[in-house]
Amino acid sequence: MRLFALAAVLLLVAPTPAASARAETGAIFGLPFVEPPGPSTWLLGQVYGNSVGAFARRREWYRAGQGIHFGIDFSARCGTPIVAIGDGTVLKVDAPEHGSAPHNLLIAHPNGYVSLYGHLLERPLLRVGQRVRRGEVIALTGDPDLTCTSRPHLHLEIRDRTLGRAFNAHRLIDADWDALMLIGSFGRGFQRDLSEPRKWQSVWDQPDIRFGGPLLNEFQDTWPRNWR
Repeated sequence: MRLFALAAVLLLVAPTPAASARAETGAIFGLPFVEPPGPSTWLLGQVYGNSVGAFARRREWYRAGQGIHFGIDFSARCGTPIVAIGDGTVLKVDAPEHGSAPHNLLIAHPNGYVSLYGHLLERPLLRVGQRVRRGEVIALTGDPDLTCTSRPHLHLEIRDRTLGRAFNAHRLIDADWDALMLIGSFGRGFQRDLSEPRKWQSVWDQPDIRFGGPLLNEFQDTWPRNWR
């Protein structure tokens, strides 16, 4: 019952420009789904940044992204339509060098950003150089394990035009993240560096990263202590 009560709250407080403006994020993109969040559509999965879960896998899964989760995961059933978060031009389709198997898509935007959509169900029916509009369906959600039962989700990143840098997507996507973080299977806490315990403790202050750079979170004294 608690799950459905929280889902009802999400539907009532669906992301709006007014709600996100208070965060002073400078958001310029939309969410990657047409439907509002809910148990029958999609929910926020793992947030961007130095989450406790990402910290635990910083050397295995996230080393290329300096040890943090460098995108946002949205939990959704396989086959859920994904829309472009902004106007742009298709830059790459199924680029293996960017991971996010089994299929991915990159869109270059006029403002200098590139959005990456990963773990897609099938190869997008788009060609390099094709123009897309914000809100246009561009792909379908899939599952990195190719089962559609283990962990189907969309992995979304926002990078620069060189593709070598990833930005805190929460600050660039217009959404009421406080409401979206009320429900979901992932923990919402961030790992603490006890020498600077207030650092990186909200979605708004998570750091941008450079792919291939040194780990940002090799803390000497950290909390929770379960992860080393």
